[in-house]
Amino acid sequence: MQKIYTILNSCIEYLLVTIFGLLVIDVVWQVVSRYVIGQSSSFTEEFARFSLIWLTVLGAAYINGQKEGHLSMDFLLSKLSGEKRKRRQKVIQICMAIFALVIMVIGGGNLVYTTLSLGQTSSALHVPLGYVYAIVPVCGIIIIFFSFYNIKKQNFL
Repeated sequence: MQKIYTILNSCIEYLLVTIFGLLVIDVVWQVVSRYVIGQSSSFTEEFARFSLIWLTVLGAAYINGQKEGHLSMDFLLSKLSGEKRKRRQKVIQICMAIFALVIMVIGGGNLVYTTLSLGQTSSALHVPLGYVYAIVPVCGIIIIFFSFYNIKKQNFL
């Protein structure tokens, strides 16, 4: 499980850096084309929007795997000691896994299926919107894996 976690983290890190780099290039090109050339490119705004969707959802999954890195309010959790704290952290991880399963995997999968079956495409890039939304169920699966990894890592099982 540790090896899968390490490989998955490396892949996500590489993908996040790549998406962010492409987003920077896209926005710079948008500014240059608008103010230097005098004509805005048609695809840059849509590409930036889709890149931000992927960057945000994938970043949320990545941070979930980094356990210490994500924003949390643990004031009440820090007041607990020993076994109570472990049980509460296990419940939190299970709740995150259930949320990821129901909302992201099932709901996101339904969204992907619906948009692909309806044949919806983006206006400027002509990309099927199901491909853009596919990041939601994929990251839901990643979050579920990270939740169970965190439970096993903390010896909650």
